Amino acid sequence: MKVLPLTCLNHLIKDKKNQELQESLKSLSGFEIADLIEKKTMSDRLFVFTLLSPQQAAETFDYLSDKHKKQILRSLSSTQIASMLTAMRSDDRTALLEELPQQVVEDYLKLLPAEQRLETLTLLGYPEDSVGRLITTDYIAVKMNWSIEQVFDYIREYGRDSETIDVIYVVDDAGILIDDLRLKEILFHPKEYKIAQITDQKFLALSVHEAAEEAINIFKEYNRVALPVVNDEGVLLGIVTIDDILRLASEENTNEVHKIGGSDALDEPYLETPFFELIKKRARWLVILFVGEMFTATAMSFFENQISRAVVLALFLPLIISSGGNAGSQSSTLIIRAMALGEVKLKDWWNIMRGEFLLGASLGLVLGVVGFIRVSLWGTLGHVYGEHWFLMAVTIFFSLIGVVLWGSLSGAMLPFVLRRLGFDPATSSAPLVATIVDVVGIIIYFTLAMVILKGSLL
Repeated sequence: MKVLPLTCLNHLIKDKKNQELQESLKSLSGFEIADLIEKKTMSDRLFVFTLLSPQQAAETFDYLSDKHKKQILRSLSSTQIASMLTAMRSDDRTALLEELPQQVVEDYLKLLPAEQRLETLTLLGYPEDSVGRLITTDYIAVKMNWSIEQVFDYIREYGRDSETIDVIYVVDDAGILIDDLRLKEILFHPKEYKIAQITDQKFLALSVHEAAEEAINIFKEYNRVALPVVNDEGVLLGIVTIDDILRLASEENTNEVHKIGGSDALDEPYLETPFFELIKKRARWLVILFVGEMFTATAMSFFENQISRAVVLALFLPLIISSGGNAGSQSSTLIIRAMALGEVKLKDWWNIMRGEFLLGASLGLVLGVVGFIRVSLWGTLGHVYGEHWFLMAVTIFFSLIGVVLWGSLSGAMLPFVLRRLGFDPATSSAPLVATIVDVVGIIIYFTLAMVILKGSLL
């Protein structure tokens, strides 16, 4: 079928040419249709959507933005929604329903045929962050006594409805998974060969109760496009495919970045998030950090006498504590990401602390030398810091080493502490680390100043 140019399709939409447009849309993929209507008005978007077959509507719906999905669901009739939900793959249907309010989910479930309703209820019954929520039941399963010819006949008949035919699953009469075979493993055998002759009964499978985050790591490690999912008895329940894993990984990464930035994760794209929802998501952490920063003022009050006698100390305070905060943020970000990738485990805390101690001391030394040179130049050439410029330079030198060392250690260890307590390590965000480093950094700085400058400025 000839694909019409975009301008022609736009004219058909504008002129409301139902039959011509419907015929033209048949040649487009769901992604292409979604891309075509995303920037249209709501009325045009709905006009195009209602012309799609249930299968096309289900495929197109998956590529629409969350905002447009909600608008379309509110505008479609119950019959249209029922047709689209029935045509959806089980994993896509589950992903849609788990984002909707409970009452809406119950109303939509009533629209489904009995078989799909039972299947959907089963998948929604698994824990929210488990592999069970990602299952699709559209796969190819064969028996050990089937011949290669029977397998290909079966694929030709039922493969069109399968999520993927790259992997064929071998089960017994009770549905217990025996093996998974890649298509190329059976493609070059004689057609009279039995499946039992080419299987080695070695396979990799996910437990239906396994954490979705762990599934992401397994897909990365074994480079799979799909993995079978089994229950505690080994019965094949369905498969998880790479597209769902990529979507989940993207959501996980987004949530992690939001938390590292000191904000609760957004449930919708930024531009589609309501104003008061943004306030709610951001205010909680801002209040926590603000209360934490109050301890900075408390710490400074203990050194009020020293500041009044040597005002020059206050000039370097932002320089000192910001250096520690930056070092802590670097360490925290690196460790959180390493944890997310499975590169670092709780048992590695000692090696990490030892490494960060050396790193922090070295980085502090580098910054200390820079700070010492800066104070020395201004002290000798500009006479800015008076006759005790050398002692000030020494104070800055050792303070930077101490504060950067503390920042590196706290930034690296806080994710381990949070993980050990059962919290998400990403909540040890850069602002939280910076707040902790600020308070201790002030104590380190003024304590060293009292020791080094005693008898001169203090």
